[in-house]
Amino acid sequence: ARLVRDVPSEITKVGLFVDATDANISEVLSAVDLDMLQLHGNETPKRIAYLRETFGRTIMKAIKVEDKPDITTAEMFDSSADWLLFDAKPPKDMTGALPGGNALAFDWRLLEGRSWKKPWMLSGGLTSENVSDAISISGALTVDVSSGVEDSPGHKSSSKIQEFLGTTKAL
Repeated sequence: ARLVRDVPSEITKVGLFVDATDANISEVLSAVDLDMLQLHGNETPKRIAYLRETFGRTIMKAIKVEDKPDITTAEMFDSSADWLLFDAKPPKDMTGALPGGNALAFDWRLLEGRSWKKPWMLSGGLTSENVSDAISISGALTVDVSSGVEDSPGHKSSSKIQEFLGTTKAL
């Protein structure tokens, strides 16, 4: 709540949830006025439609990508999610893997030439060094970065953030 208190209204405030219960989401929304719920769990299209109706927020569904069949799963969220986010699927043998933010990229060519009914965002292992290629290959108009601007897990680097923003603004 402290982080978003002074955020201008034109900036979208997003809360990231992983298989959250209605009670969890309600608790967060009672403390923080979020504009969007970003879902990184195993939510079904039916669950997403329910959350959208119940909480009246824009919904972004993360699609975990490793290979081509993962990309086609995005189509099942066309009628329920407002946004799609394509992120790298962590390998099954990865110790301590998170639902997102593992500093892993996937083959962006899987998105090349694709179009979606919904706006979409590219995520997964993006850094100032590779974001230009990622955008050029995938056709992404919007990107999401987290671990790519960290000095260590969970510790953001202001210089890496500035470098990333500088790179993307130049595109």
